[in-house]
Amino acid sequence: MGRTGLHKTDVEKARNSIIAQGRHPSVDAVRIALGNTGSKTTISKYLRELEAESGGPVDRKTSISAALQNLVGQLAEQLEIEASSRIADISMESSEKDRLHAEEIDEINAKHTQIKEKLDLTIAAIKQEIESHEQTKEALQSETMAHHTLAQQVIDLKERLVENDVHRQSLEEKHQHAREALEHYRNSVKEQREQEIRSHEQQVQQLQADLRQLQQALVTKQNEITRLNQDGARWVAEISQAKKTIYDEQASHRKLSDQVDALRIVEQRAKALEPQLAEKDSKIRELEALIHQHAETVNSQKEQLHRMEIDQASAMTKIEAQQNMMAELKSVLAGRLT
Repeated sequence: MGRTGLHKTDVEKARNSIIAQGRHPSVDAVRIALGNTGSKTTISKYLRELEAESGGPVDRKTSISAALQNLVGQLAEQLEIEASSRIADISMESSEKDRLHAEEIDEINAKHTQIKEKLDLTIAAIKQEIESHEQTKEALQSETMAHHTLAQQVIDLKERLVENDVHRQSLEEKHQHAREALEHYRNSVKEQREQEIRSHEQQVQQLQADLRQLQQALVTKQNEITRLNQDGARWVAEISQAKKTIYDEQASHRKLSDQVDALRIVEQRAKALEPQLAEKDSKIRELEALIHQHAETVNSQKEQLHRMEIDQASAMTKIEAQQNMMAELKSVLAGRLT
């Protein structure tokens, strides 16, 4: 890079100093004397003007070797100028490529950040959907268990209802038998009394003789009546108990009907939850497909970034090779000049 404010007098002082040392005042030598500052093109222009003002190159000799040395120096300077210009163009091109690569890398990083944020949000949404799915699944399992429990209770209650019906039929049969026995007894007593009346009318004369016997028979009959009355009271109590059992069974039947209605409500709730569960499963599959698509996009951008890094490394290698070539060329020219 040229030094700001480089004057012809500065080049002249450096040139005179080099000539005083017995060396050829080439562009590189003058630039080194100036502290590696100043444009080589500007230095070369000032050197040609100074040589023209001094009537030709310093320490002019008529020998062929001096003329050749001067020619070689000019060619070296021209070659160095062209090489420097080429290196500058390559450096500018490389810098531009580096800048474009840096912009593309920044853009890819920004896209990668956005994709990562979207991916994080998607993963969070998936976790939330999975938790909701698990809760719904647990609720469905709970409702299913309740459904099974109620169904088993319904089966048990139906079995108890059948048993109670059998027991009730048995009690009704016993009650019917008791009524038939009581009616038979009443008929028997009625017939017996009628026979006794007829016998009393026919055997008035034998009444006194048979009075004791009849009294004894009457005591016996009274005992039988008492026993039959007790049996009747017992049968009445059993009938009352049977009626109470039938009433309890009816209440159990009503309770069973209520439980069946509750079971139907649970079945309706379970059927209502099934579409929600299917919809959540569909959402989870869509989110998984979106994650897979984002992952493929990230991998593609990583591959593109890797290719760009390889291109950049290749360009830097070419620049280093060209710089090494220029350094070797300079070294060869310097050796020839000396």
